[in-house]
Amino acid sequence: MNMIGRDSLKTERTLSVEGKDYVYFALNEAAEKLGDISRLPRTLKILLENILRFEDGSTYTVDDAKAIVEWVDKAHSDKDVPFRPARILMQDFTGVPAVVDLAAMRDGIVKLGGNAERVNPLVPVDLVIDHSVMVDVFGRRDALERNVDIEFERNGERYEFLRWGQEAFDNFRVVPPGTGICHQVNLEYLAQAVWTAEANGKTLAYPDTLFGTDSHTTMVNGLGVLGWGVGGIEAEAAMLGQPIAMLIPDVIGFKLTGSLREGITATDLVLTVTQMLRRKGVVGKFVEFYGTGLDQLPLADRATIANMAPEYGATCGFFPVDQITLDYMKLSGRDEHRIALVEAYCKAQGLWRDDSELLFSDTLELDLSTVEPSLAGPKRPQDRVALSKAAPAFDVELTKSLGVPANDVGKKASVAGKNYQLSHGDVVIAAITSCTNTSNPSVLVAAGLVARKARALGLVPKPWVKTSLAPGSQVVTEYLDKSGLTEDLNALGFETVGYGCTTCIGNSGPLEDVIADAIEDNKLVAVSVLSGNRNFEGRVHPNVRANYLASPPLVVAYALLGTMRVDITTAPIGRSKDGRDVYLKDIWPTSTEISEIVKKTLTRAMFQDRYGDVFKGPKQWRAIEVEGESETYRWSGSSTYVKNPPYFEGMTKDPAPVTDIVGARILALLGDSITTDHISPAGSFKKTTPAGEYLQERQILPKDFNSYGSRRGNHEIMMRGTFANIRIRNEMLDNVEGGYTRHYPSGEQMSIYDAAMRYQHEGVPLVVIAGREYGTGSSRDWAAKGTMLLGVKAVIAESFERIHRSNLVGMGVLPLVFKEGVSRKTLELRGDETIDILGLEQLSPRMDIDMAIHRADGSTDKVSLLCRVDTKDEVMYYQNGGILHYVLRSMAKAA
Repeated sequence: MNMIGRDSLKTERTLSVEGKDYVYFALNEAAEKLGDISRLPRTLKILLENILRFEDGSTYTVDDAKAIVEWVDKAHSDKDVPFRPARILMQDFTGVPAVVDLAAMRDGIVKLGGNAERVNPLVPVDLVIDHSVMVDVFGRRDALERNVDIEFERNGERYEFLRWGQEAFDNFRVVPPGTGICHQVNLEYLAQAVWTAEANGKTLAYPDTLFGTDSHTTMVNGLGVLGWGVGGIEAEAAMLGQPIAMLIPDVIGFKLTGSLREGITATDLVLTVTQMLRRKGVVGKFVEFYGTGLDQLPLADRATIANMAPEYGATCGFFPVDQITLDYMKLSGRDEHRIALVEAYCKAQGLWRDDSELLFSDTLELDLSTVEPSLAGPKRPQDRVALSKAAPAFDVELTKSLGVPANDVGKKASVAGKNYQLSHGDVVIAAITSCTNTSNPSVLVAAGLVARKARALGLVPKPWVKTSLAPGSQVVTEYLDKSGLTEDLNALGFETVGYGCTTCIGNSGPLEDVIADAIEDNKLVAVSVLSGNRNFEGRVHPNVRANYLASPPLVVAYALLGTMRVDITTAPIGRSKDGRDVYLKDIWPTSTEISEIVKKTLTRAMFQDRYGDVFKGPKQWRAIEVEGESETYRWSGSSTYVKNPPYFEGMTKDPAPVTDIVGARILALLGDSITTDHISPAGSFKKTTPAGEYLQERQILPKDFNSYGSRRGNHEIMMRGTFANIRIRNEMLDNVEGGYTRHYPSGEQMSIYDAAMRYQHEGVPLVVIAGREYGTGSSRDWAAKGTMLLGVKAVIAESFERIHRSNLVGMGVLPLVFKEGVSRKTLELRGDETIDILGLEQLSPRMDIDMAIHRADGSTDKVSLLCRVDTKDEVMYYQNGGILHYVLRSMAKAA
């Protein structure tokens, strides 16, 4: 390979598009010095361009560029490179605590003698308020209006704070509530495929890249935009100008051929892809799609697949820019000149999709014609089951993973005041929700057509089913209205309840009291069917233990059927008004019916109209007043939503030396697949929880608790909810579910929060020990923040999910991995041991670290662990107590 010395790689060239000149950093000319890049995956070319653009001989170096090019030697690399995205995307659940941290950093830098205005986003930040609407009101025409009113009443303090942030920080925009889900707003409006910026009198053009504080940021990969979810901690550092070090990833090539058969939906496809990639093992890797099958795959279908990258475990699922991309940009109202720039730039840089043979770390292939109707559940997105086998598979799960005794499977329970009974497997929530599918016109129209055909036959949902429709953007409502399908959906109870992430995030709202009581009193396994991307236990609703991901038309069909225990493909799903049995095939639309409606109703003008004044917001948003302008936030001592966090209390300009962790107690001993939903507070909570008790002490009634997510700006609430998921199982206790542990040496059982506070009072450090796939799920920064605030110094697991591992380091918590063949089980850990973590004074990336286990009988064992502080930058973050501390100290010293 033709390599170079340490000369600069700056290759500024001019690209002329329709009479306007753009400066760009030419990859092909850099390759003349670096070596052949023609076989590099397009995702790695984007990383290479990032290095060329920022190359300064210090943070970004020639060696970094060489490391990318040398990847082709083995289609693998152990080297890390810096990456700085073009922009940041946030939603309000993760965005509020990020803005809280920025406000706290302004206070912190003032105390260190710095200037508050130095704490300011240096790259564009868009925060879309989409996670706060809940399905309180449903099944009625005024559901949307009433839910919006309730949303603003609940979240007034948070929204006032965000309005302050919008005024106080530069480079920071807020998309108001009621606009849509952040990922769909990103896909339809914010993303540009090629970004531009003014610098030194020139207009720069470069790839549109982003970090998002939601793991489903990957949805925009369907538009050829490289982006992925990070924790709020990483996002804050990136917006403050810090490059984020990342290991150069393996890139898995996923070849698509053929086309989908009649009646198969994009949801069926994405569930198949998710299962295949989970089995392949792509955690921490890029996935890049290619092949002739892309010619048959609309951009909305690509976005559906890209959306679920977290579910198949990849960092991203990337689709390169091609004519289909440009056609979508035109349809969705993008500027015509921007579209021309995207085509010219991608072709000049070798980022345009063509038939060239690229090199991948590994490949797999799917013939689209083999995809079959599918669901995924009852607990994980990768657990795909063929629709025809869903009923018998559920019966197996009932007595297996869901723990129902075999002689109890047929139980029927009365419901107070109702003329029906409930059984195991009854569907109590049917929700068309989530960015995964509500971005996709074909499946939304399909759902409307199922509703239309069912309505014509006189079918209605079962009376115990809570139905809802939460469109991903206002454009969805426009084309459903124009086609007349809104009336059909409304007739079956699928009224629009809000524009945002509802059921999929746990904002499913309450079940009717008598239904919830029947489920709890009789320990029934109730079911939800949702068109979302997450179905982890305890996520959708606390009373619903089994959750199935399905296409929107199947959501409507299961609302009609009302149970998971009947084969929906063969059994009648209802009786028509003239007494005939009606089957799924009778109401399932054809591809032609769907495409004809999409072509007639979805127009460029719709997008331009709906996004013409996107930052204006509803009247409730415009009515919020911000008191004066202030560089620092005036914290309210009475607020239960927004509090000044303690991260920077007592902070000095220089960090204290790192020391070993000695005499630590085990706070929790956990099994495999502990998700960030288990760790981080999410959804609703009860008055008997530590968080509920905290609010009641402050005269907040249970009806006004709102959700954990809405209170992410209050660390007191979030600490109390960390590890408090109702389904988490701590192996230190026998047959106990929920956030409990045992305090040692007393041996008392108590809540994890209470135990952590007692240990803090006693001056005892804590560790958490777990199994495989620790931290899978959404990029919840509070899974790391709460862990740190509880006093946990290290998490020792068999493996980590990428984002959560990074977040732990970002909060100064040490992630450690058992060596092959060693686990909590082989070590026979009980939870009454004390733990020493030794050798931290000489910390280096991915070093071996000794753990001493002191058992209750006086014996001691030593094991070697792998330290998952992966890069030199992460070592610095850890030594500073976290990434925000590192950034703040750097700013204070530069002041």
